[in-house]
Amino acid sequence: MLLGFVILYLVVSIGIGMYAATKVHNARDYISAGRSLPLVMVLAMVFATWFGAETVLGIPATFLQEDLGGLISDPFGASLCLVLFGLFFAKKLYRMNLMTIADYYRERYDRRVEVVTGVAIALSYLGWVSAQITALGLVFNVLSDGQITQAQGILIGAAVVLMYTLYGGMWSVALTTFFQMIVIVLGLFYIAWLISGLTGGVVPVLEHAAANDKFHFWPELNAVAMVAFISGLLTMGFGSIPQQDVFQRANASKNENVAVWGTVLGGVAYFLFAAVPLFLAYSANLIDPALTAKWLAGDSQKLLPELVKGHLPLAAQVIFYGALLSVIMSTASGTLLAPSVTISENVLKGFVTRRKHMSEQKLLVITRWVVGCFSVLVTLYALWALGESTGIHQMVENAYKVTLVVAFVPLVAGLYWRRASTPGAYLAIGLGLLTWLPLEFFLPDGAIPPQFAGFLAACAGMIAGSYLYAPSRPQLKPHA
Repeated sequence: MLLGFVILYLVVSIGIGMYAATKVHNARDYISAGRSLPLVMVLAMVFATWFGAETVLGIPATFLQEDLGGLISDPFGASLCLVLFGLFFAKKLYRMNLMTIADYYRERYDRRVEVVTGVAIALSYLGWVSAQITALGLVFNVLSDGQITQAQGILIGAAVVLMYTLYGGMWSVALTTFFQMIVIVLGLFYIAWLISGLTGGVVPVLEHAAANDKFHFWPELNAVAMVAFISGLLTMGFGSIPQQDVFQRANASKNENVAVWGTVLGGVAYFLFAAVPLFLAYSANLIDPALTAKWLAGDSQKLLPELVKGHLPLAAQVIFYGALLSVIMSTASGTLLAPSVTISENVLKGFVTRRKHMSEQKLLVITRWVVGCFSVLVTLYALWALGESTGIHQMVENAYKVTLVVAFVPLVAGLYWRRASTPGAYLAIGLGLLTWLPLEFFLPDGAIPPQFAGFLAACAGMIAGSYLYAPSRPQLKPHA
């Protein structure tokens, strides 16, 4: 019966997505919803996209195994990214009237920088989208009592998300995430109310966590620990700023003020609401210690779904799994669309337009093909990560290393440093990659995290390249 309700919910989500497809008439509708969305919808998209599988399943599992300091990348770094993007990037980029964030690198630097950063941005989504698809597989596995394997669940989940994202694009993302955000917030608050009834309230849970030193946050006072701590914050906090999904939500706003405040308020809402899954998962220590010990020794990501399934009535289970599916699907659809748009607009389109002009209708067709192909790639990566036992939280953390190294420095320098030049961007990207990749492969657990070393090298490259060579073109003026 529970599985039947979940299937019904999936059908409703697909229906909303297919209805949204009727609003798509050209590539700009598909990619940015015609730049017409109000504040409440932009806030909902930002919140629902960030509030993904890692927030409900991955972050609580990390908290149970480590402490609050283990969450420095997410939700702390992730929330920082959204607030910084809204305050310092949204208005400048919105005024430029771009289709994708990688368009900025072409306008500010040149086509080569656009292609390299576009590819890097697209690749960074492999881990994030795969984490959502992996979580869908986990949900189907738990709901079917193991009759559906997690690998089979991954295939089912990927097909569902692809179905409504493929046709509706950003309109599907906007309408489905608005609906899903309502389900997420109301559903998880209701579950938290029920769980608090089983624990004797919120205070006993907090006291138990404090007694077990779970609120320890700051690193040890030594260089290695502090660098690792800062690196964890910056990998998500800076590395997820030059991302198409963040830009796409701000760019779909009806004006620049909505772009700014929709992103900032979405980031604040995400940070505050991320505490709810932590409370739910940690409550298992008081409600069912044996269950907690079992899943901490196995797959800790399954603890919260198993707790709900074993200790709450059917109606509450339906609400929880509806909220969980909303969480996963809202993130998966948006993060599936973002890299596909980047590949079609910033990599493939340039090769075609060397020969002839590409109409928006042709771009729309190509983008949909790329969505399909990227879905296959994501599914294969998720199946591979499942075999490697890579956790959802870790998959998301790994996603932003490449954009921190390749895309962040040219973006910030181009917007805020008039002297930033194309040779500086070349050197930033080159030194960042040449520093990061060898360390990532040969010294991944070194004293200095590889992506942090790559980020510092990129900063040095931008400064050196821009001082050695004069800017190849003046700083861009925002479009009217």
